[in-house]
Amino acid sequence: MTEARHDDPRAAAVIAFFEELQPQDIDRMGLLYNEQAFFKDPFNEVRNLTGVQRVFSHMFATLDAPRFEVIDALVQGQQCFLSWDFHFRRQGQAVERCIHGSSHLRFANDGRIAYHRDYWDAAEELYEKLPLLGNLLRWIKRRIKA
Repeated sequence: MTEARHDDPRAAAVIAFFEELQPQDIDRMGLLYNEQAFFKDPFNEVRNLTGVQRVFSHMFATLDAPRFEVIDALVQGQQCFLSWDFHFRRQGQAVERCIHGSSHLRFANDGRIAYHRDYWDAAEELYEKLPLLGNLLRWIKRRIKA
């Protein structure tokens, strides 16, 4: 794993947590997220700690060997921006896949995450890799490309 270190203790805690995340850590997410935390990614939008825990529990239930590798971290005030690679295998498949993305975090006054928004291209990273849909999306992309 890449060692994206950061002097800000909040960012360092987030990086360590996600790079080492295991199913048993879901119960400890309240140490990292506040009770009203907002989380959004291309497939989910939840507005409390229980919802955040449900998203990550689902990840472990549906994927084999999911893991995050944080590449870069930038912090300014209460804002944190992370770039990362998410490695996983679909259940029953040997091929490891990787999604490159980023997270925008806002810390609450107590240092826990109040806002977490993940950005990644679901079409490029997932849909284009599906046999029929992928062919169609790549054709569309070629047609609209300048």
